[in-house]
Amino acid sequence: MSTLDLSPQAPTTTDPVIAQVVRSRLVAITDQMRLALQSVSGSPTVTEASDFFTGLYLPDGSFATMGHQVTFEAPPVGSLIRHLLASGRKLRDGDRIIGNDPFVGALHQNDVQMCAPLFVDGELVAWAGVMAHETDVGGMDFASWSPKAKEIWQEGLRIPAVTLVDRGELREDVLEMVLSASRLPAQLGLDIRAFIATLNVAAERLGDLCHRYGTAVVQGAMAAMVDDAERKLRDRLLTIPDGVVRTRDFLEHDGHTDKLYTVDLVLTKEGDHLTLDFSGSSEQAQGFVNCSRAGLIGGVAGSLIPTLGFEIPWNDGLLRPVDVVAPDGLVCTAIPPAPVGSATVETVWVVSNVVSAALNRLLAATPEYAHRAQAVSSGTMATFNLSGKNQFGEVFGLHLMDPLAGGFGAFAAHDGQDAAGPINAPCPSIADVEVNELVTPLVYLYRRLAQDTGGAGRRRGGLGAEVALTVSVPAAEALVMTHGAQVPNSTGLSGGLPAGLIRQSFATGIMTGSADSARLAGLLTGRTEQDPRFVDLGSKPGAFPITDKDVFAVTWQGGGGIGDPLDRDPADVVTDVRRGVVSAAAAKDTYSVVLTDGGTGYDEAATDALRRGERAARLGVPVDDVPELGRPIDPELPPTGLRDGETWLPLSDRLRAIRGTDGVWRVETVDGAVLVTGSTRWRSGAKPVALPLPERVGSHLHRDLAVTGWLCPVSGHLLAVDIHLAGSEPADDLDLDLTPGGAAERLALRV
Repeated sequence: MSTLDLSPQAPTTTDPVIAQVVRSRLVAITDQMRLALQSVSGSPTVTEASDFFTGLYLPDGSFATMGHQVTFEAPPVGSLIRHLLASGRKLRDGDRIIGNDPFVGALHQNDVQMCAPLFVDGELVAWAGVMAHETDVGGMDFASWSPKAKEIWQEGLRIPAVTLVDRGELREDVLEMVLSASRLPAQLGLDIRAFIATLNVAAERLGDLCHRYGTAVVQGAMAAMVDDAERKLRDRLLTIPDGVVRTRDFLEHDGHTDKLYTVDLVLTKEGDHLTLDFSGSSEQAQGFVNCSRAGLIGGVAGSLIPTLGFEIPWNDGLLRPVDVVAPDGLVCTAIPPAPVGSATVETVWVVSNVVSAALNRLLAATPEYAHRAQAVSSGTMATFNLSGKNQFGEVFGLHLMDPLAGGFGAFAAHDGQDAAGPINAPCPSIADVEVNELVTPLVYLYRRLAQDTGGAGRRRGGLGAEVALTVSVPAAEALVMTHGAQVPNSTGLSGGLPAGLIRQSFATGIMTGSADSARLAGLLTGRTEQDPRFVDLGSKPGAFPITDKDVFAVTWQGGGGIGDPLDRDPADVVTDVRRGVVSAAAAKDTYSVVLTDGGTGYDEAATDALRRGERAARLGVPVDDVPELGRPIDPELPPTGLRDGETWLPLSDRLRAIRGTDGVWRVETVDGAVLVTGSTRWRSGAKPVALPLPERVGSHLHRDLAVTGWLCPVSGHLLAVDIHLAGSEPADDLDLDLTPGGAAERLALRV
């Protein structure tokens, strides 16, 4: 074994064709790793739902390639590699190291990860990494998610960094130790062998590539891929205005008490650099909702990579222009012995929400990218695990991945896609109903899009889905938990409304006789929140028995909307009603559209009058005091009345920052109201109102939260919707740097 050289290697070929061939081959190896993993694994979480990661790393632990499965899993494997390097561990060809310790590199114990140092002719050329969610790794509750846990030792086996394969030889004793902790040793054991196969594929393919083109060429190509991504992102950041963005999101209930926890982000963009400061977040919780620092970095990557990394290769270069600031001991930087069992679907997820919200506020203020601005997608993942004995008396376990079918956030240029999933899963997939019913005694009563779950707006958020489930065995145990039953995490943008809340409900004893066809027909067509047989479970009911006479139902959050719902084209609302994705009641109450002909058309004059009346009611003035407005103004058009020599930046649907000929900036609405001069902190000039939210959103809002809408004082249109702590003032979310000669002035548009 030679001395390790971890320094990036400069490219040793000037042939651009060879360089591109090698780069493409490295990406192909990453995909071959995916194929190997899914071919060997027996877990539907891997084979059907793609809850895993594969990638290649530079010798220093920077990821050079990654799959498109779960974006927040790339940095944690790098943390495991850096832990090994820092420990001075002797690394040998053929070693395969396993770990799952959240305070070393994993997100939570269920995310078992493995890495392999890849040697070619005695030289460490790279690393390969793989990581996947395992249904059970021990702990006080099945699925290793323990709502009652108060310390990490109650949540399952922790593996810091252990050599499972020693120079090509599997250590059966170590494998046996790991498997003995799990309630599903066969499933976990098969996945671990799939990990080994995945790493072996990477080692073989990378070795072949090095022998064909030379080790220096391959290492140089990997280093260049990371450097190129960094350069391209820094160039992109220079086209975005400088400034400070403040966003917050919340999660309720830590498994013990219904306390509200805050993830607070202050994002500072300066030149080609981003600083993400989470210091204002809540202290770590007593329950299992925390994440470690590895989870924080993963959550940042989960949103930043797909939001800013479009048309750029996805690798560690996208994180180099970013500093993450946060002291230890927060809900997003928990320290031992804090439990972190639900980190991925709780705090890590919320971190991704606030990063997405902040970055998209900057995109909305960027002329080149304003059309890409997006509301928050699928702001939570409700968790359902099922365990027990099947009809053959065998122990079974299922981690249901269907909640990935939440709605995508609306874009400034188009509606969000229905059931498209979260931003951190670029290629989401869920198992077919038949697959889940084949491998477990699960019975679906329905799986469908949930009406009115997409955030309302000029552009509507995508709908979330919903399911109703029972079992085909006399008894089993369900483990249920979420956030977002009292917090609308899929927030809107530019006056768009948040998506509907999650609702988890349970009905006992309703599956009687021959499936009780009459009741079942009503269940298949109705909404469980309107069915008295169903009891609302709240956020974290934890573990409870379920029989073949009971039904569990859950509706997931959609995506947030963009723009005031009163600006939505009534024809689009009619189309939504005809499709069944928006109810007739919501068409009238939320969008102020007067339907005709059984919902197949609308009355234009009556709709205009209703919308004008709604704007007057918001402002608290007579209808005659608000202007009559035709169709909404195109948000990409310049402000009306712009004087010669003035330039402007878009801020959102109805807000423009205008630089006057005297060099002084002002923020105007498209209806001519000047809200502020000298800054973009426009809320000081807008009219705040306590905003009632639609039933799907506001019916179970957490007692510690309030909703404030901000109105144009001239037209009564919504400019923003803030969800904030009750009794506190919402912060200005966008404070651009308007320094003379700065980025805002340089990027401002001229007519």
